[in-house]
Amino acid sequence: PNLQTPSSSSTVKVSVIDTNTRISLPFGLFLTPVFKGKDRLSAPSYSTLIEHPSGRKLLFDLGVRKDWENLAPFILAMNQQIGATIAAGKNVSDVLSENGINPSEIESVIWSHWHWDHIGDITTFPSTTSLLVGPGLTSSPIMPGYPSNPESPIRETDYTGRTMAEVPFDTPLKIGPFAAYDFFGDGSFYLLSSPGHAIGHMCALARTTSSSFVLLGGDCCHEPGEFRPTPYLPLPESFQPSPLTPHEPHSVCPGSLFQALHPSKSATEPFFDVLEGVHEDLKLTRESIRGLEAFDASDDILVVIAHDDTLAGIMDVFP
Repeated sequence: PNLQTPSSSSTVKVSVIDTNTRISLPFGLFLTPVFKGKDRLSAPSYSTLIEHPSGRKLLFDLGVRKDWENLAPFILAMNQQIGATIAAGKNVSDVLSENGINPSEIESVIWSHWHWDHIGDITTFPSTTSLLVGPGLTSSPIMPGYPSNPESPIRETDYTGRTMAEVPFDTPLKIGPFAAYDFFGDGSFYLLSSPGHAIGHMCALARTTSSSFVLLGGDCCHEPGEFRPTPYLPLPESFQPSPLTPHEPHSVCPGSLFQALHPSKSATEPFFDVLEGVHEDLKLTRESIRGLEAFDASDDILVVIAHDDTLAGIMDVFP
């Protein structure tokens, strides 16, 4: 599919940050069907450093705060109720500092959305670091944060004492099906309005060469099987290297093995569908997922969703 991405020779450096935090949640809260052996979503929560040639630096998402016990009481109670577990790693600010980047160098933190496993701890950044959020968040029912609003899932300290602004998607610019905002004004980094999962949810599209990109998907999807396979990228007839090789050397893994597991026995439809509960708007969530499929179909776009544990150990991470 033609995404109609504007041409540009301006690029950014993209570094995915894995703070080594791991969260585990019941798979059936998010997706159906639940397969035997895959009854929990156990995953990282990535943050991404964006570095512009001008020296400007951004962070897309902050993952999970290391002192997660200081999350808003509403979230602590919810996590206990649903059986979520958190193995805390570091704060993103710690990882930056340990690798020669002062948190004060970060111009803006961008939340893909307001959920606890993405907003991290912005208080570890100085007040000069602004906070950018998606459309509708500042006037949404979650505002103000705790303790002014005892039922809010965020804390007032998550946004006070710094500039907070909604990203303006008020131009006709679109990339694929998504309204787009050209952050630096040179075509190197776009924010994409991808509503559904949460109020104001955004993805980001970072140009790494004139013709190649990284799509930062946030929680547009929680699991790659939500947007694979598709008619653009059907299940292959065989998998190489074969996942069976450790058991049967030199073996070939036929795609039909996986197709037989598919709920519709399809080679061109995603394995999983979303469920009500954790998504703000199910119809918009599905529309955004379909939009993501078009990006994933391109050989020139790497899709990185926030909780994709299949990338761990394969993808190089910061530094």
